[in-house]
Amino acid sequence: MSKPIFLTEEGLTALEQELEELKSVKRKEIAEKIKVALSFGDLSENSEYDEAKNDQAIVEARIADIEVMLKNVQVIDESELSTENIHIGAKVEVKVTMLKNGESSIKEYRIVGSNEANPKAGRISDESLIGKSLLGHTVGDKFEVEVPAGAMLYEVLSISK
Repeated sequence: MSKPIFLTEEGLTALEQELEELKSVKRKEIAEKIKVALSFGDLSENSEYDEAKNDQAIVEARIADIEVMLKNVQVIDESELSTENIHIGAKVEVKVTMLKNGESSIKEYRIVGSNEANPKAGRISDESLIGKSLLGHTVGDKFEVEVPAGAMLYEVLSISK
């Protein structure tokens, strides 16, 4: 059995929309590009045809990937989430202190499955270094994480849904 793919309801919706877009829009666009490229004749030196076929392969591979993910998806039910400790789906607020210079800041993260991760938007994967380190901790916990920039001290300030 494949490893479950953890997604929030929002992440599942986004994935389903992407699949629909690929199947209903992108496939048709690429089929049209191939049709136009074929009208140019000789395929041996037809870069438009080669490019369209390459695009087609990329789209079909992504469709296959999404379909496999959807078969293994486990939706995180936010109504069942606990705020006792950090787990996939939790929103956490942490104080992060760089040990080498004492600089600190408050960060807010949502722990998500790797398919939904977007660090710039504060959505970190449960499989990332920081995500793994946060899992299981409770409010008030302090712990160190060694990151490429040096050792960081994390203090869990709050956990919410």
